[in-house]
Parts: sequence; C-alpha cells; structure tokens
Amino acid sequence: MKISRFLQFAVAILLFLNFTPFAKGQIVSPPKWTIQLVPEKTVIGEEATLVFEAQIPIGWYVYSNDFDPDLGPNLTVLKLEDSEDYELNGTLQAINPKKKFDETWEGDVTYFMGKGRFEQKLTPTSATGIIKGALEYQMCSDVTGQCINYEEEFEITFDAVSGVSTVTSDVESSEDTEEASPFAIVESGAEQSDEQVSTSETNEFTVENTSQNESLIGFMILAFLAGLAALLTPCVFPMIPMTVTFFTGRNKSRATGIRQAFIYGLSIIAIYTVAGTAVAAIQGPEFANWLATHWLPNLFFFGVFIFFALAFLGMFEITLPSGLVNKVDEKAEKGGLAGVFFMAFTLVLVSFSCTGPIVGSILISSAGGELLKPILGMFVFSLAFAIPFTLFAIFPEWMKSLPKSGGWLNSVKVVLGFLELALAFKFLSMADLVYHWGILDRDVFLVIWIVIFAALGFYLLGKIKLPHDSPVESIGVPRMLLALVTFMFVIYMIPGLFGAPLKLLSGYLPPMTTQNFTISSTASSNEEDTRTEDVLYSDILEIPYGIQGYFDYDQALAAAKKAGKPLLIDFTGHGCVNCRKMEENVWADPSVLSRLKNDFVMVALYIDERQELPEDKWYTSDYDGKVKKTVGKQNADFQITKFNNNAQPYYVILDHQEELLAKPHAYDTDIQNFTEFLDGAKAEFEKRK
Repeated sequence: MKISRFLQFAVAILLFLNFTPFAKGQIVSPPKWTIQLVPEKTVIGEEATLVFEAQIPIGWYVYSNDFDPDLGPNLTVLKLEDSEDYELNGTLQAINPKKKFDETWEGDVTYFMGKGRFEQKLTPTSATGIIKGALEYQMCSDVTGQCINYEEEFEITFDAVSGVSTVTSDVESSEDTEEASPFAIVESGAEQSDEQVSTSETNEFTVENTSQNESLIGFMILAFLAGLAALLTPCVFPMIPMTVTFFTGRNKSRATGIRQAFIYGLSIIAIYTVAGTAVAAIQGPEFANWLATHWLPNLFFFGVFIFFALAFLGMFEITLPSGLVNKVDEKAEKGGLAGVFFMAFTLVLVSFSCTGPIVGSILISSAGGELLKPILGMFVFSLAFAIPFTLFAIFPEWMKSLPKSGGWLNSVKVVLGFLELALAFKFLSMADLVYHWGILDRDVFLVIWIVIFAALGFYLLGKIKLPHDSPVESIGVPRMLLALVTFMFVIYMIPGLFGAPLKLLSGYLPPMTTQNFTISSTASSNEEDTRTEDVLYSDILEIPYGIQGYFDYDQALAAAKKAGKPLLIDFTGHGCVNCRKMEENVWADPSVLSRLKNDFVMVALYIDERQELPEDKWYTSDYDGKVKKTVGKQNADFQITKFNNNAQPYYVILDHQEELLAKPHAYDTDIQNFTEFLDGAKAEFEKRK
C-alpha cells in the first residue's frame, strides 16, 4: 500500500509532460442591433418611426450623435439611400443617452452603455416601399483604450396598405477600421474599399471565432479543468509540502486552523482574479507572453528549480528564517493574517511561470473587451487551483501521516528532485531559443536529460544513495517497474541524439533546427537554396526539415507572386509547444513535407521573436494602442488584427490578392486533415488563376 501511494504520487508528477495548455483567440463582438419600423400598421401620409436598438457588450460604449462633431469621437450617423417611398422628418435622434465630460477630448460627450436607442422619424409616401441604408457608429472601451468603427447595414420593406413592415434581409456588421476585416487583407495604414468591407462578397471563407460560440458555462468548466491541470505542473508541486509545513502546528485551536486555511484559499482566488484581470486590462495579452519568453523570468525560475532540486536531493533543508516565522506567528496570534496572505502570494508568484500560459488564454478575453468572461474564468480557474491547497492547509496531517519508515517520504522528495533538475533546463532552453544564445541545442538538451533520468533509474534500483536515505536491502516490484519505465524513457531519448524526431517529446525539446548532428533524412536537407534574395532574419531563424521559407510577410508575399504559388503563413513561436508537435508529428510526414516544399511559399511569423526593428518601422497598434517595436510584437499584432486570432500554431493560406484560399487551420495532429487543408487551398488557388 505504501509503494502504491508512492507510485501514484510519482506518476502524477510525470503526467504534466502530456499537458498542453489551451489557447483560443478572441475578439470583441459588435453590438446586436434590432431595427424595425413602428407602428407596424403604417399609413400613407402619417408619421412612423424607424427604431434602432442595440445590446452593447459589457465594458464598451457607443457614442451618440448629439454633441460637438469637431470634438474628436465619431458621432453615430444614419445614411439612407435616396428613395421616393418616404420623406424624412428631422434627423436621427438619440433617446436618453448618458453624458459626461471627457478629459481626453476636453469636452462633453454623450454615449450609451448596455443598451442604446436611436429613432428616425419619417412619413411613407407610397403604398409599398423599401428603406435601405446603414448606421455608422463608433464603439469604445476605457479599459482597453480601443475604439472600433462599425457599419450596420439594413433593408426594410413596408406595406402601408396592409400595415405590415418587415426586415427583408439582415446584413452582418462589418468593421470599418484598419484592424477590422480579417477576410480581405489590406496593407497597414491603407484605406479599405467598399468591396473589402463587405466580408460576404469578398471571400467565401470566414475566420471563425469558435470561442464566441462557447457557452459561458462551458467556458467556466474549461477554466476549472485548467485549474486542476495546473496542479500537475512542476512549479506547483514543490509548494504542497511548503503549504503543509507552514500550517502544521501553527494554530492552537482547530477552529482557528480551519479559518486560516479558508482565508488562505480565498487569498489565492482573490490574487489570481484581481491581479489577473488587472494585468489583462493594463498590459493586455503581451504580458503573459513576456513572462513565458523573456530571459529574466526564465532565468529566475531556472534558478528556483535548481534550488528546489538540490534541496530535495538532500544537499540542504529549506527553512524559513526564524525571525520571519516569529513575526508571522505574532501577527497570527494578534488576529493578523499577513502571514497567510503572504504564503498565498508566494504560491501564486512561484507557480505563475507554469500557470501563465493557461491563465493567458483566459486573460486575452478582457484585452478584447469581454470583462465578465475573463473575471469568471479567472475566478473558476483559481477556485480549482486553491481547493487542494486549502484542504492540505485544513488537514496537514494528510502529509504528516505518510509513512516515514524505510525512507519512503525521502524517496518521494528525491524523485521530485530529479524531475525538478530536469525541468529546470526547460526554462533555460526557452530563454536560449528566444534570444538565440546557442547554449542548449537539441542534442545538448537531450544529453542532460538522458544523464539525469539514467541517474533516477539507478536511484530507484538502489544503486545510488543520497543523504537522508535509509538503507535499502531490497526493492519492491512496483519500484522496480518504475525504474524500468525510467530506463525505457532513457533508451527512447538516445536516438534523438542522431536526429530522430522523438514525437512523444515534441514541443518540450528544442526544435529540430537546433540539432548539431543528425543522420535523419527528414531532419535536415542538403537541397540548394533557391531563394534568390537575402532572406530577412534568416541569420537567427530557420524553418525545420529544410523548408526554404521566409520570416517577413511582405517579402514572402512578393516571393509567392514571383513563384506563382499560394502563400502559407505559419504563426508560430519559440515557446509554442503545440507548434513543435505539429512540426514533428505532421510536417515530418513525407507526403506533407513534399507539399510544404513544392506547392507553397511559406512564411514563419514568430510571435515571440524579440529582434528589435529600426525605429522607422515602429508603429502604434489600433488593437491595443501600444507601440510595436519588435518582430514578434508586430507579427502577433498582425495575427490578431487581421485574422481575429491569437493562438499558435495557426496556419493561413492566401492568394496573391491576400484573400483566404481555405478556412485557417489550427492545432490538429491528424495528418489527413492537414493534407486536405493544403490540397483544398491549392485547388482553390488554381481555380482563381
């Protein structure tokens, strides 16, 4: 039974290797308009009212039309086609808008939040007629600093004799802004033509925002499961014994212990919810990317993992300073809860490196203006995350009751120490990839892991003894089986030193392009480079499997036109686990690789590349109002503003007019599906020639 518990604990630690954080791109939805002519029984020569009612997304507002048009914001404007079927009575009227002094514009503005209503009086002059036009308006958010222009087209037929008025067609809102149309790509800073605004006319393919179709309950369930999955990440496990140690023996009464444990859990929830939504509102989705890819947090967590690993291996014991402990105890005795809150804050801080990618996919909602959804998502995520820690705080004896005889508990710590030591290099590898230091190439990384896990295998067999280990006269069958599994893993990694793809570890190892030595036919290519011009950023970036692609959109588009091939955009990232999985599980397939090399011109746009651009190429994004100075930030902004998506990998295929040839393809390791995506786009390209 003791060994069984050991196995369950050790296997749970290993499960995180198969964990993949979810990420879905989100954009703000336009208001939902109801447009109708009232009364329904219209009479020739009698006044009727054209009513526009809007349901405005939470956190956003729509400007009215009854303030100074020269102040700055765009007023709501009604544009009707000329018609002899009716006569207008006056102008468009806003019904009970809110009013405030706007410091930005230094003047009074009127606006609607939640719901909005406009009315236009008119008089029918014929028995039947058509009212056709568009309502142009601007929707803004003070939280994100965004403003988006929309155009709501409509067409209403009325029959003054029968007294029936109906909306004959509903035209979906289309954004009239540089970031708006993801279906007809335009050059940055260029104006869109009328044809480009109408998404239904320019392209039959639509970029679906699947997350908009998810129910709020479904989204919260996903967030809850993500919180549970985060417990299996390597940053979180070391905090469990620290939590138990912190709460063991510090309370004189059971009631006080339970109260402080609940406050501990509530503090975790509060920190994640408040801090998470604040980060989304202030920093946007870029902050999670910074935390995951910048050298500073990665080197910090590399050091933290090495520190924990050495402690678990028995080099030293982790203890809090006695002075700090005494002060915390004093505050607790006086009713203060600073120590409990500090412990919760420490947990959130240390674990954020692993939970950041999961949290980032929730936070992106508020950067797009949906405030309720990310707040609920962060609350549910942190709830699932906090429950186990709260239970350990209430029942610290759960950990204390684990048998210590025979060194069982110390063995668990040592196994965890080996895993911490191996996983520390993942953080160092991330910084190495993003900043192109060349320290941890793929084969060097594999050598380190092979040695560490081989040592773990020998430890499980009792061949290696560490401080605090009890004498082992014999090992049980479960421990021996775990040792055999570890050695199988070591043997599996060895061919990777010679270029084998190692699909089970795809995404966690450095990419194949960093491999120094290979004998694999798919890992490298001796083909002559057919690109006739200097490829931007080819000195620091490379596409795997010898694919001769590009890393700049404009350069790749020009090359695609010259070669007479469609343009395949690969939105990827150095720190993108799923990107590596796609490359090693799908791209490596000979039939897929042949298509990628021969049928398309590929451009790999790294969203986390930190190469800084010349100042004359900097620009301020319409999406978040921030200056984009690096290759990665401009690529990420391009993906969000043009394709309404922020997830990687994301594959888009365009023709020479920069229109979609197929519905964009996201992460999917089914080779047949990816092949059909490529073949369908190629066939459509041939039709349009």
